[in-house]
Amino acid sequence: MSTHPRASDGSELSPLRHDFPFDPTHGYDLPRLRAVEAPQGPDDFADFWRERHAHALSVDPEPRIEGPWTTVDGMRVADVSYTSVDGVRIGGWLTVPADGRVTQGCVATHGYGGRAAPDLGQPPSETATIWPCLRGLGTRSLLPGVAPNSAGHVLHGIGSRDSYLIGGCVADVWCAAGALQRLVPEAAGRLTYLGTSFGGGIGALALPWDDRFRAAGLTVPTFGNHPLRVTLPCTGSGESVRTRLAGDPSVLDVLAYFDAATAARHIRIPVHVGAALFDPSVPPPGQFAIHNALAGPRELLVLRAGHFDHPGERAETAALEEAQRRFLSEAVPVASTPGPTV
Repeated sequence: MSTHPRASDGSELSPLRHDFPFDPTHGYDLPRLRAVEAPQGPDDFADFWRERHAHALSVDPEPRIEGPWTTVDGMRVADVSYTSVDGVRIGGWLTVPADGRVTQGCVATHGYGGRAAPDLGQPPSETATIWPCLRGLGTRSLLPGVAPNSAGHVLHGIGSRDSYLIGGCVADVWCAAGALQRLVPEAAGRLTYLGTSFGGGIGALALPWDDRFRAAGLTVPTFGNHPLRVTLPCTGSGESVRTRLAGDPSVLDVLAYFDAATAARHIRIPVHVGAALFDPSVPPPGQFAIHNALAGPRELLVLRAGHFDHPGERAETAALEEAQRRFLSEAVPVASTPGPTV
């Protein structure tokens, strides 16, 4: 089976061959993807998230460096932990420039595969970055009773907007920002966000309500336009949700509060989005719905594919990371600061 994606200039690319029982483009070309809209969401969407944000800010993150520092590729790296809502202790890593020059801070999250180590080349240079493993996910934040895989994690607590685990993951981002500011005060005032796939969707949900963030990069973000997303087969967490919805239509009412595209309507900071034309895991229309709904300055880099090995993938990933480093560096004013005190 094959599909015929098009490049950003409209020219046809060679088809990507695959064995999926569905078309990972879902029949959308670039012009149609650029036209996908976001749901308006419930009337109390913003109030719901502002209340959750206020609660998260009331939590003392109590950040701790866990163990010794090491130096890798010009960065100092240490294990870190902090407290999030519901008393959940989140584990991750902290990285700071070895030369002590910090010009911005970053909260960098992960996909549904979790994270086993920081990706040191992802943020701009001179960035102090906290790399949390969001609740229930590996390798640092596994929780009893919470499935560490996407199929189970995405359904945990989905019966109610107040118990849905995704809301806790968003709070983990806000609390990570507080932990970073406590550990590296030099990063305060110039905070950015990076998130891929699961982390991209979580970021879109987190960013509108927290004015500590000045810019963001979202790559193949999930959780966009749930009413459309649940009609599209995929190999990612969305398939679990589709199956659950078939037996419990009320799930869509809960998901309306966790729609990353609806949240994007409220994001006014500069955001760079890498969105794919072909993606078996995160349907492209949902990715583009998030980009299209952004209310502030935005930049789009169209990827040939996401969550799929393909020719030129390494160069495409390198170009995306370079574009996002440039975007974040330009969006956040540079200031010389003393070295971190951690």
